[in-house]
Amino acid sequence: MTIAPTRHLDVAIDRPFAEVAAFLAEPENFPAWATGLSSGLERAAADSGAEPGEWLAAAPEGRAYVRFTPANDYGIADHRVRFPDGTTVDIPLRAIPNGTGTTVVLTLFRQPDMDDDRFAADADWVRRDLTALRTLLEN
Repeated sequence: MTIAPTRHLDVAIDRPFAEVAAFLAEPENFPAWATGLSSGLERAAADSGAEPGEWLAAAPEGRAYVRFTPANDYGIADHRVRFPDGTTVDIPLRAIPNGTGTTVVLTLFRQPDMDDDRFAADADWVRRDLTALRTLLEN
């Protein structure tokens, strides 16, 4: 059994849980704050090589397919990215009620080919994206 090292990165957002959860439940909203998807995200056509329910995104490695958790009342906004080489990366993302606001937590898994510097750089990238999410939702 292999267990990947993880980092749980979070941001407090001064917006009600229901609003934050609803925003995260819409895949179309991700490019506005998640820079890995900022070049665009679109529903994948059946002839694109996508599996049913996947979205198409541009990635440095080429075309990537993203599957999002269906909208739910629990603030779960997990997604799975499938890269052209078949590699998949799971990205757990949660909105959690916190008083009158919301805490959003993303779990970052260290990938097998990552060294310490790359894992730290990915964590910094996620922190910037979560800060952009907070800014977007609070303004």
